[in-house]
Amino acid sequence: MHAYKRFLAEKNEYYTEKRYSKKIFPSLYFYLTHVLRIILYSNRQAKKKIYDSINWVNSSIDILESIEKTGIKVSVTGIDNLKKVEGPVIFVSNHMSILETFLFPSFIHQVKKVVYVIKKELTTFPLFGPIASARHPIVVGRENPKEDLMTVLNIGSEKIKDGYSIIIFPQRTRSRIFDPATFNSLGVKLAKKNNIPVIPVAIVTDAWGTGKIIKEFGKIDTTKEVNIAFGNPMSIEGNGNKQHEKSVEFILNKLKEWGRTDLIPK
Repeated sequence: MHAYKRFLAEKNEYYTEKRYSKKIFPSLYFYLTHVLRIILYSNRQAKKKIYDSINWVNSSIDILESIEKTGIKVSVTGIDNLKKVEGPVIFVSNHMSILETFLFPSFIHQVKKVVYVIKKELTTFPLFGPIASARHPIVVGRENPKEDLMTVLNIGSEKIKDGYSIIIFPQRTRSRIFDPATFNSLGVKLAKKNNIPVIPVAIVTDAWGTGKIIKEFGKIDTTKEVNIAFGNPMSIEGNGNKQHEKSVEFILNKLKEWGRTDLIPK
């Protein structure tokens, strides 16, 4: 039967329930035992053109369960906020590692069908490229910010008309430190243009580190926890500056609440 492995969005919160012993070599265990298998399988599905919504969510759940098996605990709150409005929304999130990109479908896509705004390089990345492309993302480059803005506003609006919500990482690139100055208002602009709400998302995912050679494959740190929080949906008022500021404030407050002030510039 072609169905979700688990329906994680049925509850308002999610916490790792099972206790797993921490692995001696967590990075080797995680990448070789789990991630490589999941990516290869998803890659085959993508090439066969069967990497649909259900297979996407199921591979996301596989990553979730795999990170938990290293001994890392995952906490997700505010899932009920996804259900407070009907129709598409814009999700704006800080961007720390590739982990949030893998995990979001587990919780969001079961409630709202969603696409990412991603960099072109991800669509050409070995093995992962076909997987990313199979989910019909909005693709931008890095050379021309104005062109990227128009791409997101125009193609994003088309996706929204088709009923898709959109996940945007306004920092443009992954960063362990959340600097509000680098968090642009693109998500708010897209929400305003289409008269739909914006939902801020705060994440801490540095348990999956950034690699020195290959950025996507860094150290797995079992001393850290993974935290995700979805905020309340906000309708855009005026030029949207207030909602942008509230999105930044939500992320900062969550980082403080989680005891991760080390992720905030001093």
